[in-house]
Amino acid sequence: MTVSATEAVTPTPAGMYQPAAAATSADDKEMFLNLMVAQLRYQDPMNPADSGEFLAQNAQFTALEKMQDVADQTAALLAAQISFGASGLVGRYVSYLDADGTSASGLVGSVSYDANGPMLVVDDAFVTLGQVQSVSATGPEGDPTDAAPNAPASDTPTTNA
Repeated sequence: MTVSATEAVTPTPAGMYQPAAAATSADDKEMFLNLMVAQLRYQDPMNPADSGEFLAQNAQFTALEKMQDVADQTAALLAAQISFGASGLVGRYVSYLDADGTSASGLVGSVSYDANGPMLVVDDAFVTLGQVQSVSATGPEGDPTDAAPNAPASDTPTTNA
């Protein structure tokens, strides 16, 4: 039985990645144990199965379980990194594709979290990270009222006299 590297995480519509269902792993374990019991039950008593084969199969299954655990932990780490990355966008200007496919932009005021992952709150609109096209520290050029909160007021240095 082989498991591809991408089988452990599945993309969701919002572009987030979540761990694959744990029920699949439990079903596989149950199926393996049922097959092993059936092999033992129906083996020829005059020609018993090699115990080394059972140990090898058990070792393979244990290795598969451990790989699944690593894949689940990696998916959880990816989700945490995406969440922290989204919180770093607060106070930045983003341009994004709106629900109808038009381009829009605005200041990220906050981030909310739900089952689909982080949602940027941009001027009362909820925007997924997958919709974001660009990020900048300042607002549109030529409009000083749209400057970022952390941006200096002018380019001229101030001196203390």
